[in-house]
Amino acid sequence: MLKRMSVVFCGLAVVMMTAGAASAQAQTAKQKTKAAAKDVGSDITDAAVTTEVKTKFLANSKVSGLNINVDTNNHVVTLTGPVHSAAERAEAIRVAKGTKGVKRVVSKLVIEKKAKTAGTTGRTDKDDKLKVEVKDDTKKTGAEIKKGADKTADEAKKVGQKTKDVGQDVGDKTKSAAKDTGANITDAAITTAVKTKFLADTQVPGMKINVDTNDHVVTLTGTVKNAAEKAEAIRLAKTTKGVNSVIDKLTIQQ
Repeated sequence: MLKRMSVVFCGLAVVMMTAGAASAQAQTAKQKTKAAAKDVGSDITDAAVTTEVKTKFLANSKVSGLNINVDTNNHVVTLTGPVHSAAERAEAIRVAKGTKGVKRVVSKLVIEKKAKTAGTTGRTDKDDKLKVEVKDDTKKTGAEIKKGADKTADEAKKVGQKTKDVGQDVGDKTKSAAKDTGANITDAAITTAVKTKFLADTQVPGMKINVDTNDHVVTLTGTVKNAAEKAEAIRLAKTTKGVNSVIDKLTIQQ
């Protein structure tokens, strides 16, 4: 009887030891799987994350991708720029969070009202104001010319000079309006334009270069293979509309 019980206890001990070892092996395998998955996610560069988020924005009809600036640091994505509604802001955050490699999203998006336009011509309030000023100047000039015609030649000469001055004033205002139009290009639009140029140029590793724009000053960070790639990236950024200057922080791979 005692011999039989000893055999049973020995069998139970073997089963428990085997089960414990199997459980430990399973736990170790699970931890290795999680670590491997984490490593794969960490291999995605910040530049690649930025590009992927911007690409999703441009493909999403619910998000104004050209107006939203995307900056990635240590896989934390920061969104800045104007949106038209709370729904658009929520959609942009959702798209960014769902991008592979993104750990967290910081939203600095601001809801703005659309600029007031006149009819379907696309004219802004500034255009209307300039048009009124030109019209008023033209009226004054016409009245002075008519008055000068009834006076002496000397007075007519004065009217002619005043007409010339009015024309110069109109030209200066037109140039100023054109300059303001260039300044109205947003930082987000500049970032998107530069990234698009990089992705379309086979001489530049667009996926490895991060583009950040602040007050029309573009900063380039990331890695390139050689000096030629760096020079081409800087050239493309400098020739992008709205860019005032380019800060080069690109590193050449050894």
